[in-house]
Amino acid sequence: MALLESIDIPLKSPFIPFTLKDTKGQLVEGNKLFGSKGLLVVFTCNHCPYAIAVWSRLIHLAQEIKTWGIETVAINPNIHPDYPEDNPSEMAKKINEWGIPFPYLIDDSQEIAKKYQAQCTPDLYLFDDHKTLFYHGRIDDNWKDESKVTKQELKAACAALRDAKPFGDKQMPSMGCSIKWK
Repeated sequence: MALLESIDIPLKSPFIPFTLKDTKGQLVEGNKLFGSKGLLVVFTCNHCPYAIAVWSRLIHLAQEIKTWGIETVAINPNIHPDYPEDNPSEMAKKINEWGIPFPYLIDDSQEIAKKYQAQCTPDLYLFDDHKTLFYHGRIDDNWKDESKVTKQELKAACAALRDAKPFGDKQMPSMGCSIKWK
């Protein structure tokens, strides 16, 4: 599995609207997912060890930031015949197994991942209530061992967004397995 980092996306870049299916075949519009303060968009999957390592952190953070007015959506661009563990029925199993409390959507054409210039799983984009990019970086400073995390950058960015303050911290790229492009 090729390890990649997310690329530098200019802050204030506009939210790119999308309509994708969930695992039950229902269409979900990204524009309708925003909370009063913003939306966290996460490109991720089921099989990547980097994504798996942070799923529980992401789920817990999503529950906390929801109370702050920030909603979350996960998008799986790895709908690829060579990765059956990422197919929609496996996604549905993970929703139940992990208790994913936010939409987990299917980007089977990979069009949305390409438009966002997503590179890896996970690749995180935090948008403010004006639908502009506020943060694009890693979840924290230790993907491998949650007990060794000393800096929770994504949570700090969400808190700054909640409090209508700038987030001046250097935004370190996320890293993970490359998206499995068709």
